[in-house]
Amino acid sequence: MAVEEEGLRVFQSVKIKIGEAKNIPPYPGPNKMRDCYCTVNLDQEEVFRTKTIEKSLCPFYGEDFYCEIPRSFRHLSFYIFDRDVFRRDSSIGKVAVKKEDLQKYHGKDHWFPLQPVCADSEVQGKVHLELRLSELITDSGGLCHKLATRVLECQDLPIVNGQCDPYAAVSLLGPSRSEAKKTKVKRKNNNPQFDEIFFFEVTKPLSFTKRQFDVEEDDVDKLALKVDLWNASNLKFGDEFLGEVRVPLKVLGQAGVHDAWYFLQPRDNGHKSVKADELGSLRLNIVYTEDHVFPTEHYNPLRDLLLQSAHVQPVSASAAHILGEVCREKQEAAVPLVRLFLHYGKIVPFLSAIAHAEISRTQDPNTIFRGNSLTSKCIDETMKLAGMHYLRVTLKPIIDEICSDHKPCEIDPVKLKESENLDTNRENLRQYVDRIFSVITSSGVSCPTVMCDIFFSLRESAASRFQVDADVRYTAVSSFIFLRFFAPAILSPNLFHLRPHHPDPCTSRTLTLISKTIQTLGSLAKSKSANFKESYMAAFYDYFNEQKYADAVKNFLDLISSSARWDQKSIETPIMLKEGSVKLIIKRFDAKGSGRFMIKRAQGRNRFGLKNFKKRWFRLTNHEFTYHKTKGEGALCSIPIENILAVERLEEESFKMKNMFQVIQPERALYIQANNCVEARDWIDILTKVSQCNRKRLSTFHPSAFLNGHWLCCKLSADTAPGCTPCTGGLPANIQLDVDGDRETERIYSLYSTYMSKLVKMQEACGSKSVYDGPEQEEYSTFVIDDPQETYKTLRLVISAVQTLEQQHTQYKRDKFRKTKYGSQEHPIGDQSFQCYIRQQSESSTYSI
Repeated sequence: MAVEEEGLRVFQSVKIKIGEAKNIPPYPGPNKMRDCYCTVNLDQEEVFRTKTIEKSLCPFYGEDFYCEIPRSFRHLSFYIFDRDVFRRDSSIGKVAVKKEDLQKYHGKDHWFPLQPVCADSEVQGKVHLELRLSELITDSGGLCHKLATRVLECQDLPIVNGQCDPYAAVSLLGPSRSEAKKTKVKRKNNNPQFDEIFFFEVTKPLSFTKRQFDVEEDDVDKLALKVDLWNASNLKFGDEFLGEVRVPLKVLGQAGVHDAWYFLQPRDNGHKSVKADELGSLRLNIVYTEDHVFPTEHYNPLRDLLLQSAHVQPVSASAAHILGEVCREKQEAAVPLVRLFLHYGKIVPFLSAIAHAEISRTQDPNTIFRGNSLTSKCIDETMKLAGMHYLRVTLKPIIDEICSDHKPCEIDPVKLKESENLDTNRENLRQYVDRIFSVITSSGVSCPTVMCDIFFSLRESAASRFQVDADVRYTAVSSFIFLRFFAPAILSPNLFHLRPHHPDPCTSRTLTLISKTIQTLGSLAKSKSANFKESYMAAFYDYFNEQKYADAVKNFLDLISSSARWDQKSIETPIMLKEGSVKLIIKRFDAKGSGRFMIKRAQGRNRFGLKNFKKRWFRLTNHEFTYHKTKGEGALCSIPIENILAVERLEEESFKMKNMFQVIQPERALYIQANNCVEARDWIDILTKVSQCNRKRLSTFHPSAFLNGHWLCCKLSADTAPGCTPCTGGLPANIQLDVDGDRETERIYSLYSTYMSKLVKMQEACGSKSVYDGPEQEEYSTFVIDDPQETYKTLRLVISAVQTLEQQHTQYKRDKFRKTKYGSQEHPIGDQSFQCYIRQQSESSTYSI
């Protein structure tokens, strides 16, 4: 969620890895262990909670958390709690990092000492105050100075024990001052409107003839206004402290008036000092990002450079590839690049180009895509974004079952518990592996189209580069779909949003063994046992040392790397996608049909009836959709895949028959009835999948049939009338990404800006390569530069675009600083901004004079 700020959109996000805690103080009792969990809080608002680690003083969490931050905040806090089933959970300690300090720890593992948690230090929110120093004439005719304090309102007060009933206590502090006055309690409101005024005597009544109108400076320096916020509680423990503000009266200045917002602060005694590690410590990795995004026209030059990357020759001279060369970690570049290219529909040509270049540089087919290159990181990121729904549909049910059943699956004799049986554990593990292998290899129809297009490109490039290796077309794809997609998701389901938390140690061990086996099955290695360092894993793999497993993998890889292609017939051998003996009934209208067992109406008949239909056998390959009189006989009719323009459900009212769908061709529509809704869905899914990239796919269709001279849905009489309903457009597994192209371009600019020195060095490397033909200098050897002149041209354009954006950011910061008004609702006065406020007021007074 963006915050609008003078023409800019400001996005805040945080990515946190909660590692582990250590040296938690033991529980005071015979059982020293604790059951601890960790929470993540924006100020006092909990936004995430880890699972509870039982019976440990050094709990390991291993959990990741990411969120877009929709509001302003002051502290990012982490609390360690000890769970108590009989009482309220007790806090052990906390880590609170101020927003302005988050960059100190950016992207680094850091051990933070836990600090004590007490009510006096747990504050959030802000208060609006108005102070006015007035001169009054007393009854005796003398003069006195009184301070009128108006408590207007508060915002963002914390909810305490499910409720917030706040009131303010106002007092004047000084050498002999102890006055205190209270507002009314505002029930059930953490944004209370008080609007109450309190008067305090500042000076003693003075003689009218003395005419002293100003407060003595010494007195002002010693006086301060204190405002405490409290939550009115009905509990016996008393009211809860919410925060305080102390305002020195010197802020009144010559005008005698002060109107400002203040951040609530902890009490002076709210922070108790403790020895290092007295409460333990917490390992965290925090990445806080704040994106200031300009209007889209500011990014046109840089964005255009990036989106042209797929067409630059060689691709190593493109802006996107250069970003991968200068970033410290390829992952830094991959994330915004993939999101940008996905948003603009250019991810497939870009990944095809950089993958082809990497394959061309690879000498051994056995090492293809094994490094952490820009290509592998970009494809990884694409699969995570595009394949999340696919992964969820395919793996989540069985992963959930494994995590809930807790079946013993340990097959290492050394780690086997006394109560466990090795053969039983092996059988449990074998059943899990078999089921996961089956759901994966039968899921090809659900694989998102964009992934299929990428896999097709990988397959073709690898097969062309290593023509003597018949298996390279499979291993190029399996190195991603199995090794970098399915296997990691099984190993760490919480990182792929398949589970809310990291699995317990026993389940984690089971998932590790399954992941290893699935990874080896998918790798199609010549010697399976050689892939395992452990003898017990090699022995276990003998269960799967059958040709049917290799065949299933190859059929799956064939499907996902060919089904979404423009020209399906470029594959010499057709791939069988679906056939079987489930009965289908088809009604044929001026069309040749195809389906499984179906019945065809005799020509010249007008009435509909089962006796007018004939049973047929249907087959679907990646080339064509055919029907046959019986299984094994020649095709009676063949529909090329490229002639399928849409596959949609047919409304029941058309023929008063359920589970019907239509295969729409250029001149006619084919109406088919399946035995049940699941069968109908399967046929619709797979037919849609294989035809999804046909160039002439329809955007609209008729959901009902054309009968008795008109379409039943829209009543139009022309049988060639355009459809009246939008096509559904594909499988639910296909991706729908909510990506902000300008924000991703801003992130890429930020990376270029961070690594500007490397961009300059890469320019120097291009110059060196252009004029020097000898051995490459060591300082330039890290860059991939295939064409120095083209690379230099792109670098010059990139640096120019980055410098232009840098100037715009600098100007924005200057304008913002100049326009920032401390004490406003947007910029309340805090412990660090009070001096800025005083200086700002002083400069304003000087300017006015």
